Amino acid sequence: MSQENILEIENLVMHFGGIKALNDVTFDIKRGSVSALIGPNGAGKTTVFNCLTGFYKATGGGIMLNAGDKPTSVIKVLGEKFKGSDLVSPAAFFERVKYKMFGGSHLVNRAGLARTFQNIRLFKEMSVVENLLVAQHMIVNRSMLAGILNTESYKKTEEEALQRAFYWLEVVHLTEFANRLAGELSYGQQRRLEIARAMCTNPEIICLDEPAAGLNPSETEALASMIRVLRDEHNTTVLLIEHDMGMVMNISDYIVVLDHGEVIAKGGPEDIKSNPKVIAAYLGAEEGEDVTL
Repeated sequence: MSQENILEIENLVMHFGGIKALNDVTFDIKRGSVSALIGPNGAGKTTVFNCLTGFYKATGGGIMLNAGDKPTSVIKVLGEKFKGSDLVSPAAFFERVKYKMFGGSHLVNRAGLARTFQNIRLFKEMSVVENLLVAQHMIVNRSMLAGILNTESYKKTEEEALQRAFYWLEVVHLTEFANRLAGELSYGQQRRLEIARAMCTNPEIICLDEPAAGLNPSETEALASMIRVLRDEHNTTVLLIEHDMGMVMNISDYIVVLDHGEVIAKGGPEDIKSNPKVIAAYLGAEEGEDVTL
């Protein structure tokens, strides 16, 4: 795996019964980039994310994530189901419980990857800061006994988690809402909170599933600025699915276009804008028509 690439997806295939949702999807994501996965509805974009983050076990192909100490086969680590023999270990048992409760997200974070969802998935009855603390509890091993005894190391870990939570609240401009219930935030604020929660897990790459969905133009512009901050100031690689073409073309270094589960184009924004296959698939125009994105 190239050290320049943080993510390599090779010949990814996903079947749902007789339906082929993905067919030999191959692309690379460079470290430190903002990349976008676009295409018409039903093209397979979210299916790629679900395979990448372990919600689906891919039918075939490979996903390599170059985060942490060494490259990891994500399909092998995140796609395989737990086996009965795993439950012999108490640690494995709790891993399984957390996997079921939190959709496998803690496993993804351990691999150096975090994601947000098209449909917001906050703990709305918890406060804003509690949402960020819960995310950190899922990735930091804490001894129950240390918590009961309130040891110095436990208190230090809790203090670090709180500091990290408030740091990211400041980045996403939500500090003043720290003690408000997450469900009381506006839609745009909840979107920002989801990103902050994902960033609290210290990912090297963050996958954003339609982060601008439901946002007004000013909120979308603020989101674009925030994504640039993640890349430029926090060395985080960003991969997003997005239908707002203005935002995609404005912030993306690299774009992958899917249609009917296949990659039909890859390249920079200028290349994608004028690609006839993209125009035909994404806008419904005939190849050869003088139309640009």
